[in-house]
Amino acid sequence: MENYDWSKFMRRINIKVPIQEIYDYWTTQEGMEKWFLRLGEFSNVEDLLKDRNTPIQKNDNYKWMWHGYSDELVETGRILEANGHDLLQFTFAGECIVTVKIYSEIDETIVEVIQENIPTDENSKVQYHLGCSNGWIFYLANLKSILEGGIDLRNKKMELIKMINS
Repeated sequence: MENYDWSKFMRRINIKVPIQEIYDYWTTQEGMEKWFLRLGEFSNVEDLLKDRNTPIQKNDNYKWMWHGYSDELVETGRILEANGHDLLQFTFAGECIVTVKIYSEIDETIVEVIQENIPTDENSKVQYHLGCSNGWIFYLANLKSILEGGIDLRNKKMELIKMINS
């Protein structure tokens, strides 16, 4: 394990829908709240809130909240890239950068999430490498579930704590 790179990880999943449909679920408030967030607000560089169905753009800001967590857990950050088709990049969990790539591989649509720039102190290894990795595994599975079958796997009860699905 001494050669393990704690500063990044990658997670991938195949989803049987077109690339653009997946991209749209990542890049609008309406889409993000169907599989990932309780609240997913986006604002432009003038800090004006975007409409729920307006796609995000580079340099937009976000405010995110999750089901199963109180209003005190709020993630804010900035969209670093949004190409309108298959690539999204944003700041996350402090100094981390998340890149989402959507592409075809062997007749499947693949969603790839790379989280990098993770600090390598012991707390960050646990919180941002292991914790975020586990979170992305669940949320990618939920995205697949929503898009392929319509079933939302998220825990939406704040009273249920330490759940793998919130």
